Amino acid sequence: MMTLTRTFRRVIGREAEAAAPAKRAETRAPVLETPPIDIAPNDPILAYFTAGSGAVAIDDLQLDSTAVRALRAAGVKLVVPLISQGELIGLLNLGRRLSEQDYSTDDRRLLEKLAAQASPAVRVAQLVREQEAEVRARERIEQELRVAQLIQQQFLPKSVPNLPGWQVAAFYRAAAQVGGDFYDFIELPDDKLGLVVGDVTGHGVPAALVMATTRSVLRSEAPRLVAPSKVLERVNDFLNNDIPQNMFVTCLYAVLDPATGAMRYANAGHDLPFVRRGHDVTELRATGMPLGAMPGMQYEEKEATLAPGDVLLLHSDGVAEAHDAGHQMFGFPRMRKLFGDLGSGHELIDGLLESLHDFTGPTWEQEDDITLVTLSRSSVHGETEHVLVEFEESSAPGNERRIMDRVASSVRDIGLDAKRFERLKTAVSEAAMNAIEHGNRLDVELPVPPSPRRPTSRRSSKDARSRAAGASS
Repeated sequence: MMTLTRTFRRVIGREAEAAAPAKRAETRAPVLETPPIDIAPNDPILAYFTAGSGAVAIDDLQLDSTAVRALRAAGVKLVVPLISQGELIGLLNLGRRLSEQDYSTDDRRLLEKLAAQASPAVRVAQLVREQEAEVRARERIEQELRVAQLIQQQFLPKSVPNLPGWQVAAFYRAAAQVGGDFYDFIELPDDKLGLVVGDVTGHGVPAALVMATTRSVLRSEAPRLVAPSKVLERVNDFLNNDIPQNMFVTCLYAVLDPATGAMRYANAGHDLPFVRRGHDVTELRATGMPLGAMPGMQYEEKEATLAPGDVLLLHSDGVAEAHDAGHQMFGFPRMRKLFGDLGSGHELIDGLLESLHDFTGPTWEQEDDITLVTLSRSSVHGETEHVLVEFEESSAPGNERRIMDRVASSVRDIGLDAKRFERLKTAVSEAAMNAIEHGNRLDVELPVPPSPRRPTSRRSSKDARSRAAGASS
């Protein structure tokens, strides 16, 4: 606890001299100016001031107290406790009187009365100061969160890779405090693709900076080393030298050969990926310490093959470790079961998020970042395509709407759910607009698309669960 400011002590000191106005004018001495004195929470003087009443002569105290010795060394002779609603909120310290006389009973009574009147105002001033400090702290936190969000948005992929024969979808949503989740797709030699999903401990700017560093090292080393285990070893050694204390990174890194479906992977303590083969769901296991935790770590590397129809789900713990109003956790078993029952791509992601919302309720505040990356290999056996409509339009401005309406009309009756239907309309409209404005440069003599092929809407008869419909233009 600290004493009051020198200004307040000076004013009270002058009031104390009201009993001897004639002598004060002639014998004014310098007003005692002492810095505020810190008092430890366990110092016995605090209990003495709180339990006692009225002004206290410091020279008369018989306490083994560091604060008492500090007060005496500062020249304090009289202390008047400031009490507000039974709480000691400050001390009014006074040195010798300017007249060099002792403080009289009337002097003490006047000081105690002034202290009683001033205490509520002092407490209000303290509360206002505390509130102002809290506002400044909130503003700093909000600014930090904005910076962290900007860092994350800058380094997350702007789009997913276009892999013939594969469907790739990703979802990321930051928590209120902004954690350190990240994912990435890295182009590698021989047309291979690096898949990354990770989570940095902590929140705010520190986590975002470590995330950005980890991503940068991964992108630098992955094309050179290729092997997932070697890449994680290199990133771990780099981070171990520079990562802040008590921080580390969990990370799953996989290398996919899209031509064969072969995938090699290594795991640095991250949540296990799920793979669905038919109706069976398995986990891809590989051992390894989190990145930055210890130097010289080695990482187990394993291989799996994604056959036609298989689905891979990479994720962080934001879904599984969410809690409902009763503090029950969503859990990995629930997530695994849903993964086995849902479709693929955005249908899978939407289904997981809808189930999470139903579990947590509308008032849930997201506890951690949520990251979901799904990769599914198209089935090639027994699949047939049916052309629903085939047409062409001129490249006149606004014709993207006509193209979108005609495709929407052709697929309206094939059973798409509302979300997928609207997503399809948006995709067709954007593709047609790009063809009109950029491909044909608004030349009305040219049809959409600028190739001999006409816009075609097709339906796949293979996957009954997702009832997938695609549009090409």
